[in-house]
Amino acid sequence: MTRFSQSVSALRSSAIRDLMSLATRPDMISFAGGMPDNELFPIHEVQEIVDNLSVKEQQVAMQYGPTTGYPPLLEALGEWLRKKGFPMDTNKLIITTGSLQAINIWAKMFIDPGDVVLTENPAFIGALSAFGSYMPTIHGINMDGHGILIDPLKEALKLDPKFLYITPTFHNPAGLTYSPERRKELLEVMNATEVPILEDDAYGELWFDEEDKQHIVPLKIQSEKEQQICYTGSFSKIFGPGMRLGWMLVGDEFYRKAELCKQCIDACSPTFTQVLAHRFLVSGQLDSYVASVRSIYHKRCEYMVDAIKRYFPAEASFVEPKGGFYIWVKLPEGIDEMELLKEVIAEGAVFVVGSTFDPQGASNGYIRVSYCNTAEDKIEKGIKIIGDVMKKMMK
Repeated sequence: MTRFSQSVSALRSSAIRDLMSLATRPDMISFAGGMPDNELFPIHEVQEIVDNLSVKEQQVAMQYGPTTGYPPLLEALGEWLRKKGFPMDTNKLIITTGSLQAINIWAKMFIDPGDVVLTENPAFIGALSAFGSYMPTIHGINMDGHGILIDPLKEALKLDPKFLYITPTFHNPAGLTYSPERRKELLEVMNATEVPILEDDAYGELWFDEEDKQHIVPLKIQSEKEQQICYTGSFSKIFGPGMRLGWMLVGDEFYRKAELCKQCIDACSPTFTQVLAHRFLVSGQLDSYVASVRSIYHKRCEYMVDAIKRYFPAEASFVEPKGGFYIWVKLPEGIDEMELLKEVIAEGAVFVVGSTFDPQGASNGYIRVSYCNTAEDKIEKGIKIIGDVMKKMMK
């Protein structure tokens, strides 16, 4: 009999991946995936970059690189973050193979079997899976429309956790953004401890309103104890997921350990895509590209919000996103999320059930719908399908 490790045996499959394999009909309207629209990728700009690489740059791109990242990209990314207010003089960057690798590195640095890890509830399934592979006790803390609840957080800190994992900006899956007041409260509580914070900010550049942007300041920038915080970001939503590039910004205490962990995972992230990302960033094309897709995602979000208001029963509720990719819908009382999913798939649409994002996999009466990868005409049709099935189930 094959004997797998306890950590692998404890893993549960992501319902997102399961659903994507089930709902494969060509006419299926998918609100399940959290990936950018293929039609929006900067294909021509990337081709131009490739065509204009020198022979030396091409040779470097095909070779192994430093574990911490391609030096020109590290320098350019550092300056890009510095202009946004990040404390670059007291922190160092590591380029990672997607921001999920940064999360995995962090987990590897801290978690021993049985340790307590604090997360929001709901939380990003990729992070839950990464943490789970190291066999901790994951303690989820509920949120309201302003962010993580402070009193339950204070209670959870009595469990002697190894770290707190949060997504304060354009949360996946909850779609919400922490209010300035909640950010301040959170930092006041955490600054009184030595518990490290993992701040996941994969969607932070995808804000919809200039006025909202002023109030969305990463904790890493705000905190009096910024060394307590590991900040992770990603090129996946602002360049291309296939580039497999993210980053972690950490202080000296964490930097060396993170480098050692990355060395034993993949030695280095792809140099070829780092070369492309460097050129895309220093040419100014990254900022202009993000501005263009930000506008498109905003329109799709508005269209989905309007469709939900028209087609979903009044008993369904949600927080309107200020950016990012997702809307988190609380179902009317009595509707089972899995039964709803089965019937909606049969009608030609698909979403992600809320239990996917619960740290314990428990049913919670929510669904996540994503507007980023779906054209407006399909948003209209797909949301109507979900709404009609909901209303039928309420009778």
